[in-house]
Amino acid sequence: MIAAGCSGNKVKTSSSSTAPATPTSTVTETATPSVTVTATATPTPTVTASASATPKPSASPPATPKPAPKPSASPSVSSLSGSANIFAAASLTGAFNKIKADFIALNPKVNLTMNYNGSGSLVTQIQNGAPADVFASADGDNMNKLSGTGKIDFPQNFADNLLEIVVQQNNPKHIATLADLARPDVSVVLGDPASVPAGKYAKQALAAAGVSVTPKSLELNVTAVTQKIALQEADAGIVYVTDVKASVAAGQFVDGVPIPPAQNIVAVYPIGVLKSSPNQAVAQAFVAYVKSPAGQATLASFGFLPPS
Repeated sequence: MIAAGCSGNKVKTSSSSTAPATPTSTVTETATPSVTVTATATPTPTVTASASATPKPSASPPATPKPAPKPSASPSVSSLSGSANIFAAASLTGAFNKIKADFIALNPKVNLTMNYNGSGSLVTQIQNGAPADVFASADGDNMNKLSGTGKIDFPQNFADNLLEIVVQQNNPKHIATLADLARPDVSVVLGDPASVPAGKYAKQALAAAGVSVTPKSLELNVTAVTQKIALQEADAGIVYVTDVKASVAAGQFVDGVPIPPAQNIVAVYPIGVLKSSPNQAVAQAFVAYVKSPAGQATLASFGFLPPS
């Protein structure tokens, strides 16, 4: 706010006053607040100056006070508080890390701990008593192992994914189709179909293409498959489209080879809250955010498809 006002133009007196050369004037000071200055020359009139003289108005009128700007309303801070452990398939790592950051920005009193691994490994951990609040699987089978035993109620599909062949950067073995994975000069790494959904889907895709492959190794999560290719420990593998996208974005030395729709497999991702979760409010809010337009936009930016 700008305060408008005029300061008093007080007339100051000194012990001695210099009078004009002509005529000579006598200055008389009194103990009263006013000072009388009397000129001896006639017809010069007597001038009386008051110490509290009224200030002369300024040439321009005082500025009109501007109203103080109203403070902008601060965004409301969520009252949601507590902690939750999020168990999620390894292929969700990039997307869920971003979702976690966005969720906490909206709920600063919440703490989330992320645990990424193959969906089957996560189920085993939960069945053995690991303190999970939310489980996000890369397939329905592993979710059913928990929902079918009453550990999770009402799981919801939140995303889909597709498979892609991952190869070394610049594709030195010139792999173009699933059939090329059966060549004797190509070493292949896959996820373990017994516990890794991507491995199970890869097995189905190879069967649909009529291709028989003997993998060099079977990995316990899909991220390990991509890393083996990036480190040139194998020539090719089958992972999700999102894994190739994330690896390329991270600067890993891999490329992707698309798999035709007729041979591809749609991976369905369900999510649910553990009935044993000690903080149901945080767990339910996280699941709701994953399924919200903001959460879905983040998943799409990482290459995931809308839930079918």
